[in-house]
Amino acid sequence: MSPIATVPATLLTPDQLEAELRAIGAERYHDQHPFHHMMRDGKLTRGQLQAWALNRYYYQARIPAKDAYLIARLPTPALRREWRRRILDHDGDDENTGGIARWLKLTEGLGLDRDYVISTRGLLPATRFAVDAYVNFVRDRSLLEAVASCLTELFSPQIIHERVEGMLRNYDFISPDTLAYFTPRLTQAPTDVAFALSYVKEHADTPEKQAQILDTLRFKCDVLWVQLDALYLAYVAPGMIPPGAFVPGP
Repeated sequence: MSPIATVPATLLTPDQLEAELRAIGAERYHDQHPFHHMMRDGKLTRGQLQAWALNRYYYQARIPAKDAYLIARLPTPALRREWRRRILDHDGDDENTGGIARWLKLTEGLGLDRDYVISTRGLLPATRFAVDAYVNFVRDRSLLEAVASCLTELFSPQIIHERVEGMLRNYDFISPDTLAYFTPRLTQAPTDVAFALSYVKEHADTPEKQAQILDTLRFKCDVLWVQLDALYLAYVAPGMIPPGAFVPGP
């Protein structure tokens, strides 16, 4: 990540800061990526969808660890309670509930072995590096930057709508039950990001802090984008699957 974005000449108002954040998302969010367009438009094979689901599992599985690092740094019970809900959303109350369990249902619906997915043996190296970089960012950077790193959720409802609608329309081996992960996220993500955006707009109270927030969102967009870059390079064109990574069946 670059050290700091260009510092605004004057302090942006909260609404101006939000507008700058939304402009970054419009330019850099991964709904613009060719791999997402292929998924949405029904142009991926079952094996390519398996590779996506397998690699995305690592991101889903590491989100609670990222949030645990952040919770440990929050100074008040009220803030910790707010963020604790995110861990429960992903981890659930037991192994059969929560976002991770629903993602495993997606991978199983696509024909992947559950234990193989959980082992993460078939990950692309770039997936592991990108996700680990995100977790380490939240652990190591300022609390304000850590909170801001989730602001890509500003844009997630749109990509979820496109993904679910396109996959149900174009792939006869995918059902609404397979995609059950996404339904709760349509309400969870806006709730989560409303709190984070409010926190950022209140606490980014200098031009320097605002520059950090904008750069944080660029970094997080890069984390999501590079995962699709890796999938495209390995499984679409020219098909350079790294040693040890998942190889789709015939």
